[in-house]
Amino acid sequence: MKIFFSLFALLLLFISCNEAPAYTPKPRAYPKVEYPERAYQQFDKDYCKFSFEYPTYAEIVQDQQYFDGNTKHDCWFDLYMSDFDSRLHCTYYPIESRQDFEKLLVDAFELAGKHNMRADYIDEIPFQYPNGVQGYTFEIEGAAASPYQFFVTDSTQHFLRASLYFNTQARPDSLAPVYDFVKADLKRMLETFAWGE
Repeated sequence: MKIFFSLFALLLLFISCNEAPAYTPKPRAYPKVEYPERAYQQFDKDYCKFSFEYPTYAEIVQDQQYFDGNTKHDCWFDLYMSDFDSRLHCTYYPIESRQDFEKLLVDAFELAGKHNMRADYIDEIPFQYPNGVQGYTFEIEGAAASPYQFFVTDSTQHFLRASLYFNTQARPDSLAPVYDFVKADLKRMLETFAWGE
């Protein structure tokens, strides 16, 4: 009987040694992002009536088409950041009447508000700088398509609206470091913004 139990134990040991190893999941990791050096250049295109500083790692791409037709103004452009595969879509409108201004304001808040379905929270932050530049930034938290939007105006002649988009699925946790880096440069854009004539 002892021999039988000994052989049975040896057989179980032999079988258990041949089992596939138990794998454990690897910890979550994200791709390493190489951040460009911070340096700025002046935006002063002749098709726009304003200037600002923008990062040297970005390029200005003027919009030529809007759906099936031409853009509504020559001063529609994207600030394309190839390092992060992201774009800041910028649309400029001249203000011709008080009604125009009020409609542009309502549109800016409505367009930011459309992200409410996916956003956890939208922080509307007013700003005003001494050089006649004022507006709102919209910091949109959660899995919304655009995490940052703003508009800049002098409330009498000029209105510029901008929306930041990353060409990837909206994953706020993994995009957070990149978004924070880009947001700092967009704040620099607003701080250096100046209307021209």
